[in-house]
Order: sequence, then C-alpha cells, then structure tokens
Amino acid sequence: MAEFDFDAARRWARFDPGNTLARRSDDELPFVSVGLTAGQGLLLDTCVYIDQMQDRSPPILDDLITQRQVNHSTVAIQELMHTVGALNPSDARTASVVDVIGKQIKAMPPHRIFAPDIDVLGRAALLSGILCRLQGYERDGKLRALQDCVLFLQGQKLGLLVLTANVGDYDILLQLIPAARVLFYRSK
Repeated sequence: MAEFDFDAARRWARFDPGNTLARRSDDELPFVSVGLTAGQGLLLDTCVYIDQMQDRSPPILDDLITQRQVNHSTVAIQELMHTVGALNPSDARTASVVDVIGKQIKAMPPHRIFAPDIDVLGRAALLSGILCRLQGYERDGKLRALQDCVLFLQGQKLGLLVLTANVGDYDILLQLIPAARVLFYRSK
C-alpha cells in the first residue's frame, strides 16, 4: 500500500483563503452547452445517475454522455449503495428503486470504474475540512463535502472533467483549486 505524505498534503493546502467564499454567477461558470458536447472524458457525480434514473436529465446532458468517454467513481457507487441500504424494505416502492439502481451500477464497465487512491483520500479530507470551516457546513453537510472533495480531486488526478448539477459546492471547490475541471448542468 502506498504511503500518505502528510507534510506534502499540508503544504498543498496553502490555497486556503481563510474566509467564506460566495457562489459566482452562472455566466462565470462552465455549463453544458451545444458547443461543449465533444471533448475531455467525464467523471460522473452521483446526481447525474439520479437525474437519469428519475428522467430529470436534460437532452443536452444525454447527448454529452453519449459523445464523451464516461468514467465512474467508486464514490458514486458508494453513494448509490447507501441509498439502497437507507430505503425502507417494507415500502412497496423500494424493490423497483433498488432494481433501477442495480441496473445502473451493473451497466458501468469495470474498466471505467476508478477508486480514489490514498493521496486523493488524504487531500480530499483536508480540503473538505477547509471547505466545512470556511462555509460553516453543519453535521449533514460534512459527509457530503467529503464525498464531493474526493470526486473533485479524483477527477483532477485522472485528468477528467467532473460532470455535476451541484453548482453551489463545486463552484466553491473550483475557486479553491481553479486548475481542476468541472462541467455543470441543470436538471429539468
């Protein structure tokens, strides 16, 4: 197993602005558009799967996904499986939701599924701590911030563009680490 370099991670965290950051306007951010359908490989945020399963993905998002190389993170699988575990087994709707999630996960080609390494996990924990402190995230937001930071840094390390509808959190992450790549969309 690789060793985590604590000192290098701490030096890496010099980007901490020390104050709360505000979300920028949409026209300052990269959103899916007709001219952006071809290009760099994608790493999908969990919201992409959810929007597709619930038929809330806009047609332009579906076009983008069919035209680009799509990659998957174990972070998204983890979040989807958490949903399976959290659903009430006695609810009549649960079986169909679990079936849809299962089909989504089974459709992911194994050679396109990536797990974050120790460097990404360590730096993501540090970044999420900074994010939670700066933005004042409470208890529920802390785990979400950690998962977002892992996916964000995993995408950066793999040279992939993270595709997400989570404009608020990922805009702040882009302000902290502008070299990373994110592409936003709006659910219908």
